[in-house]
Amino acid sequence: MRISRKKQRIKRHNRVRAKIKGTAEKPRASVFRSNKHILVQIIDDQAAKTLVSSIVKSTDKTKINGNKVDIAASVGETLAKKAKEIGIESVVFDRGGYKYHGRVKAIAEGLRKGGLKF
Repeated sequence: MRISRKKQRIKRHNRVRAKIKGTAEKPRASVFRSNKHILVQIIDDQAAKTLVSSIVKSTDKTKINGNKVDIAASVGETLAKKAKEIGIESVVFDRGGYKYHGRVKAIAEGLRKGGLKF
């Protein structure tokens, strides 16, 4: 029996999460994407607390011009600005079991453009 794509992604994500931990000094930037939505959170795993988050839902896309990759880059930049306001300078990037290309790569570049260090 074949394992579904969602379960395969969750297995990959668990492998990545075994190696990556977010601390108060260097929190984890976690990415979730679907066909319609994109969500990025900055998480302190020691305190089990989300520090900053940014999401674009399908209803928000009409307000932002461009394709999905452009929207993802703008989400990364806005999250980086929010993180800078609360004093976060560097993060650990968690790609969430997705390949590092397309929207996930655009988010990472947006975070870097906003001033966060990986």
